[in-house]
Amino acid sequence: MKYAVVIEKGPASFGAYVPDLPGCVAAGSSREEVVQLIHDAIEFHIEGLKADNQSVPLPSSTIEFIDVAA
Repeated sequence: MKYAVVIEKGPASFGAYVPDLPGCVAAGSSREEVVQLIHDAIEFHIEGLKADNQSVPLPSSTIEFIDVAA
């Protein structure tokens, strides 16, 4: 499955979260690190849902980049 992931650059680090998996987040010192960490977090989150006999939400979020004059 492919989940949409939001990656945000902060003053000193990067953060990531998965809109379709509430509570699934990661933070790292680089974009590359946070991408790997959120990948691991998604797998861990899904394993936890299954272990608790909860349904795994299907990916439904999408992203769109909108070009505007600034």
